[in-house]
Amino acid sequence: MTVDASPAAAREEQHRGPSLSPSRAADFKSCPLLYRFRSIDRLPERPNADAVRGTLVHAVLERLFDLPAAERTPESAAALVAPSWAALREERVEVGELFAGGDAAGELSEEEFIAGATELLGGYFAVEDPRRLEPAEREILVETTLGDGLLLRGIVDRLDVAPDGAIRVVDYKSGGAPREAFEARALFQLKFYALVLWRTRGVVPRVLRLLYLKDEEACDYTPDSEELERFERTLVALWDAIERATRAKDFRPRPSKLCGWCSHQALCPEFGGTPPPFPAVPHDSLPQGVGEKVLTGGDEPVAAG
Repeated sequence: MTVDASPAAAREEQHRGPSLSPSRAADFKSCPLLYRFRSIDRLPERPNADAVRGTLVHAVLERLFDLPAAERTPESAAALVAPSWAALREERVEVGELFAGGDAAGELSEEEFIAGATELLGGYFAVEDPRRLEPAEREILVETTLGDGLLLRGIVDRLDVAPDGAIRVVDYKSGGAPREAFEARALFQLKFYALVLWRTRGVVPRVLRLLYLKDEEACDYTPDSEELERFERTLVALWDAIERATRAKDFRPRPSKLCGWCSHQALCPEFGGTPPPFPAVPHDSLPQGVGEKVLTGGDEPVAAG
């Protein structure tokens, strides 16, 4: 997902208390040590072709809705790939490392990378006709502060609003649709957004929609206020666990299938590594970030946890 981090950075300067994004919440749930590496140590991560491709596709879909409805065609989307890729390479120079000596996953060429993004766009048109849609908002920062001072924040791909005011939250996924057993995990991010929107706008979104472009599938879910109240309590409990781990400087690894995609195996005890010394930084000055979705957002592999 392509995100201009400057508004988030400005808000971060204003908010000095604890904050949590769906990606970082998911990090802690899947592996507390990964959360520490990303949110506290803030270690750099090598570019990942699948994540960068997802970012590119998100950028194209955002620009597609800038066109008049009749022009939102597969051909128009394909024509937007090259300029969107050029803009992404200029904004995020590190993505060029994908092709410096071949991708780590298997000598990926830039031409193959671009072709893969174009193919995913074809998957989008298989599940939606953008000529019949007029999104109310796209790529928007949503945030709310809970009663205990915890700030929830994230970037929503798209909001559709019906004439009667009903809200549909839409999230594009460039990866494959998860197996049924992992569906709840896949919806975690959208429930996070639904909670924030409910608290800020007073309306429970009618539909949470995941669009899986690779598999050409759409997954719709209807939340209710009781479920979102339970979800809010879950997030508060999760933050309490993060605070306890921070005070104790104790973030333990949780091995899973996701380890194969982790950039930090060399520092992980599960792989014979040693984490760096814990940063000597006050806890409340460690923001949990919004802009992480730029290259590592909602298209990371899904596994149990």
